[in-house]
Amino acid sequence: MTPEDLPRWRTAVPRLLLRLAIVVAAAMVLAWAMDWATGEADAVAEDISTGMMFGAIAFFLLIYACLIAVPFVPGIEIGVALLVMRGDTVAPYVYLATVLGLLLAYAAGQNLSYRSLHRLFADLRLHRACRLIERTETMDRTARLGELRAALPDWLAPLAVGGRYVMLALLLNLPGNGLIGGGGGIALAAGLTRVFAPAATVATIALAVLPVPLAVWLWGGAMLAA
Repeated sequence: MTPEDLPRWRTAVPRLLLRLAIVVAAAMVLAWAMDWATGEADAVAEDISTGMMFGAIAFFLLIYACLIAVPFVPGIEIGVALLVMRGDTVAPYVYLATVLGLLLAYAAGQNLSYRSLHRLFADLRLHRACRLIERTETMDRTARLGELRAALPDWLAPLAVGGRYVMLALLLNLPGNGLIGGGGGIALAAGLTRVFAPAATVATIALAVLPVPLAVWLWGGAMLAA
């Protein structure tokens, strides 16, 4: 580090620490909200005869849709709790909430400005990521796909480029995908790349998350509790 770098570090480090503190605080709040919502779902299950059941389930589904949209938050646990609790009755609504949450994350990625992303990566000292953003910001989708193909190994490029929607569906259903951002993080990244067309992405997400809710709708929630 040169003497000229010191002033830049003195301003960058506090700003980075502040952002990390905000991220940690937000993660703690989200974790608390998820635990609370799951606990409330279990409590409602013990008194399913109440007239407020529909409103309660709608409220939990709204929380679920918001949580699943957040990267690294395993909001799917709320959806599973609701599927076990109400089975085929709630399965269509859990499905719609899952699709909505993932589309919210995708839309956030699509609309996040590259300037904001560049500033974040610069604060994190991720210079290669900054250069990638600078190089691809003005590219159209075809040029971005060419850049992606050139950056990947020969064996991976055809699947990641030509079969990118299949890969997106596989990643959304990958067990343990929370380690790579969860459904929300994957959908957010898909939006950030700007190589996933909106209509095709909606169809991909709608089909990718369908199997479990459809199975519960056909055969009941007991299959998940087994």
